[in-house]
Amino acid sequence: MRSLLVITNADAGTSDEETLATALDILRSEASVEVAKTSNPGELDGVLHRAGGRTVVVAGGDGSIHAVVTALHKRHELAGATLALLPMGTGNDFARGNDIPLEIEDAARLVLRGEPRKVDLIIDETGTVVVNNVHVGVGAQASRKGHKWKSRLGAVGVGKVNLGKLGYPIGALLSAFHPPSWRMRVEVDGKVVNDVDRPVLMVAIGNGSNVGGGTELNPEADTEDGRLDVMISRAVRPMAKLGYVAKLRRGDHDDRDDVLMLRGKTVKVSGDEFWLSADGEITGPERSRSWRLEPAAYTMILPS
Repeated sequence: MRSLLVITNADAGTSDEETLATALDILRSEASVEVAKTSNPGELDGVLHRAGGRTVVVAGGDGSIHAVVTALHKRHELAGATLALLPMGTGNDFARGNDIPLEIEDAARLVLRGEPRKVDLIIDETGTVVVNNVHVGVGAQASRKGHKWKSRLGAVGVGKVNLGKLGYPIGALLSAFHPPSWRMRVEVDGKVVNDVDRPVLMVAIGNGSNVGGGTELNPEADTEDGRLDVMISRAVRPMAKLGYVAKLRRGDHDDRDDVLMLRGKTVKVSGDEFWLSADGEITGPERSRSWRLEPAAYTMILPS
């Protein structure tokens, strides 16, 4: 019988507990399951210390999968780990980009019957990992403003049918009215693809395709293809900004003339002071940051 270690948030609410219970019933029908609740990095590290060779099932959202991958990376145990995901977050962008079902029953069945496959990881020069996507410029502003709207709109609707997923596009729209542009040098695989004489609205580096609860910021990004997808928006004029946001909402912003879509294994951004959003976490300000791809960094249970 398979052995699973399910890691969940100790601060989860009643509805999350009920959702998790549904998933656990399915998992326990075919596997031995231990559930561990954690509320801080220290507790998480202690739980992973006793994981052994078990599949680590993350019950949570993008922040949860980021925390577990980060902890395993720091323990130098990521390469030998096998992870699975029960998407219980508000955005679930990593799940969306990897075709992991958002319905908890289907996600639990995938844990039991899915295929273990190697997935890539982004690592910056400080050793910080990015599981899904990192973006700078107006995208980070959108994330900061969108978080507030996501919380407000998440209450509008019934169950999972709500407007919370509109938080990021609304944040982007609000930011489009008052954003500065940034003078940035962007280098992909050591080649300058945008210099400081060409202002940019944002730069996005995608291992996964989705951000903000379903916005396809890097539409072609694939966690298994051994490449980073880089999107550079030069839509800095007022009407161009609005047009960019409108197309971003539909996921076809990549066909604009002022949007560059590139691929590579290393990316460096430098220039004007900027904030960045990495897996939804806002940090900064920065003047320079570089990222590299770590191909096939760990194993994830994914659809066949």
